[in-house]
Amino acid sequence: MRGDIPSGSKISEPDLARSYKVSRGPLREAIRRLEGLHLVARVPHVGARVVTLNAIQLFEIYQVREALEGMAARLACRNMSDNEIAELKNLLDDHEDSIAQSDGREYFQHGGDFDFHYRIIQGSKNQRLIELLCSELYHLIRMYRFRSSQILSRPQTALNEHRQICLAIERRDEELSELLMRRHISTAQQHIEQQFKTEGE
Repeated sequence: MRGDIPSGSKISEPDLARSYKVSRGPLREAIRRLEGLHLVARVPHVGARVVTLNAIQLFEIYQVREALEGMAARLACRNMSDNEIAELKNLLDDHEDSIAQSDGREYFQHGGDFDFHYRIIQGSKNQRLIELLCSELYHLIRMYRFRSSQILSRPQTALNEHRQICLAIERRDEELSELLMRRHISTAQQHIEQQFKTEGE
């Protein structure tokens, strides 16, 4: 997720086995699991590599994400309990502390229940939506969200957007919740696209 092994890099089983002090069997199983999560791609006659998305592929994924997470925010208004919303607000307070500890340079959320987006998706209570976003796309999206989280000025802006979405959900405003979530993801996509362009120059 953090890019310790950069996108496109060949995965060296011997190096990883030495680094993590594990035998090749468990290591190969771990690599197979990463393939299943679309984080690793196996190239014939080359071996396993960390997945690389071009700008077009990323754009397509973010289009899907914008639509589905917008719907998740709408459904969360109907289905999240008051207690779940209170926990979501507390989570954002924790995120604010984390941003402060990095002097405003980084906003990378840990996975699962520590992830604002994950909580809202789970709060939709729509199992098919949860499967699509938390199984098929979740880890791949997180990898590219990490890139976005390191862009200066974006961490605090992203947190403010999260707070606005949370407030709309708390007020049970379905239209506004969906609109704010879609706008938030669209903005993140634009930042990542700009980073792609900058890296290509």
